[in-house]
Amino acid sequence: MVENTVQNLKINESSSLKRAGFIIRRIMMEKSSKIYIAGHRGLVGSALVRNLESKGFTNIIKRTSKELDLRNQQAVQEFFKQERPEYVILAAAKVGGIHANNTYPAEFIYDNLMIQNNVIKAAHDFKVKKLLFLGSTCIYPKLAPQPIKEEYLLTGALEETNEAYAVAKIAGLEMCKFFKRQYGDNFISCMPTNLYGPNDNFDLQSSHVLPALIRKFHEAKVNHQPTVEVWGTGTPLREFIYVDDMADACIFLMENYDGEQHVNIGTGEEVSIRQLAETVKEVVGFEGELIFNTNMPDGTPRKLTTVDKLHALGWKHKVSLKDGIQLAYDWYLQNNE
Repeated sequence: MVENTVQNLKINESSSLKRAGFIIRRIMMEKSSKIYIAGHRGLVGSALVRNLESKGFTNIIKRTSKELDLRNQQAVQEFFKQERPEYVILAAAKVGGIHANNTYPAEFIYDNLMIQNNVIKAAHDFKVKKLLFLGSTCIYPKLAPQPIKEEYLLTGALEETNEAYAVAKIAGLEMCKFFKRQYGDNFISCMPTNLYGPNDNFDLQSSHVLPALIRKFHEAKVNHQPTVEVWGTGTPLREFIYVDDMADACIFLMENYDGEQHVNIGTGEEVSIRQLAETVKEVVGFEGELIFNTNMPDGTPRKLTTVDKLHALGWKHKVSLKDGIQLAYDWYLQNNE
């Protein structure tokens, strides 16, 4: 059954390419292949490096933003001319919370457009064998039906608080699609759900909900506080995937997927904010009381991706939410004490 589903996916995804006269063949990456990870220091990029190294890849190209400003087209062209990477994973992006997105929208749209335009164009110019572009499920329409299918992209208005970022990332997904369609470039894209893990941002002012909870419960524990407050009712449902699982899915797609449409990367499993907070409380070992401030907003009631496509291709996440939170907390203790 899965084999038939995968076959149907291949046929449907490749039909427009065949009409255009292109046939893209699957290429297995050699252990010595030159693989450029753009954004290797971040939450996503560092996980990609760990995954590749664990699988025996020995020729991973890395550049910090100081060494290579991806917004500079000439610098990017020179880098590709000199290094000639065979494979590229584009995980570099300007990211930030609601406040940053609202305060600096021009920077968010400009920087992200420049980064992805320069890297994708250079990958085309220097005949990269394959490129993977990373989007984010936050760029789906604000009121997309749940669970979110890949085809829901561009079917409705965006979330206003990160519109500039979303418009830029959508342009990156579309750019990969159109370079594939016009030139036959093997450029693919994916859409990861909420991520957490090593190298996450644990700043309470700008972090996402899970790392923020880890830090809040830890500080409450060491300071012997009697309670921890969580905003809202605790009823909203969210999906989380451990970043090393996400990285494994990316490498899987690099070796097993050539379709024009992006692929959701998630668990397909949802958890309420209350359940999430209780799990973090248990992992951290906080023995006080959990209080929900119902005067604060809940946000979107539900956000979950459909991962049928990824499952049909043959990949499924391995790390459970509780185990992932334990790994993330262990990393936090080792790096923030």
